[in-house]
Amino acid sequence: MKVIEHYEKATEPLISFEIIPPKRGGSVQTIFESLDKVVDKVKPPFIDVTYHAAEAYVEEQADGTLKRMVRRKRPGTIGLCAAILHRYGIDPVPHLICEGFTREESEDALIELNYLGIHNILAIRGDNNGSQVSLNLNGTANKYAIDLVKQIRQMNEGDYIEDIVNAEPTNFCVGVAGYPEKHFEAPNLDWDIKRLKDKVDAGADYVVTQMFFDNSAYFSFVEKCRENGIDVPIVPGLKILTTNNHLKSLPKYFHLNIPDVLTAEVDANPERAKEIGIEWAQKQTLELMEAGAPGIHYYIMGDPQPALDVIDFVQKK
Repeated sequence: MKVIEHYEKATEPLISFEIIPPKRGGSVQTIFESLDKVVDKVKPPFIDVTYHAAEAYVEEQADGTLKRMVRRKRPGTIGLCAAILHRYGIDPVPHLICEGFTREESEDALIELNYLGIHNILAIRGDNNGSQVSLNLNGTANKYAIDLVKQIRQMNEGDYIEDIVNAEPTNFCVGVAGYPEKHFEAPNLDWDIKRLKDKVDAGADYVVTQMFFDNSAYFSFVEKCRENGIDVPIVPGLKILTTNNHLKSLPKYFHLNIPDVLTAEVDANPERAKEIGIEWAQKQTLELMEAGAPGIHYYIMGDPQPALDVIDFVQKK
């Protein structure tokens, strides 16, 4: 089923999750062990799986010369999505990124997903930290998420890169990212929301937000989106703070704000950081659900237990 259909048919807020593939050489069994816990507690309608661009680095050879190497640290998104679909009967949502992929490679990935019966995509640009391999030269790659959304919609109409007679249309549901505190490259939130409106007009079916710790930012964001004519579901994404280090790492890598109250409490009780983070997420989740959010999307990455603790608390309310 398409993600948008899950939301249209839902009678209560949906709970979904996002995970990352194991590192190169890692065991997929660790992913299954985490998902077993998730499915046992809450069978989510869909599970997102991130995609990672290839990274370039320099490696010294035996003869002392330096060689530029290119490698994906976390390959396997498509295979993991296929495993989720067939092992759990849950709709997987693979992320497709512009960064590091030619348009032809994006089309190939979409064809493979279509053959596998996977018809949901989260289309994102992907941020370049300086080590990713850029393929945007000479127009060989989609530069922005809106370009990827357009490519997917064209395939849904049977329009492929190569002119193919009687090409079979695909049937993808497309999600895109939204930023309640604005994307870090955007000059301001209003400008960022206008770019989000462009993605929706290009064919995006729903929006999942970047993680946030202040619900007022989400509520204000949704209000501004509605004022700008964005009428698709806007799903709040939550990450649970579990260590004192998150006070620095989350703002650094995800360009978000952590409220002073939460920061002060964790600073004063670093040994209780995980407990404090879970309690904060419980309050966030309850408030979002009571306010009518279409669902909660938890960024669990490797360890689902904090999110499951939050869900257990909420279900008892």
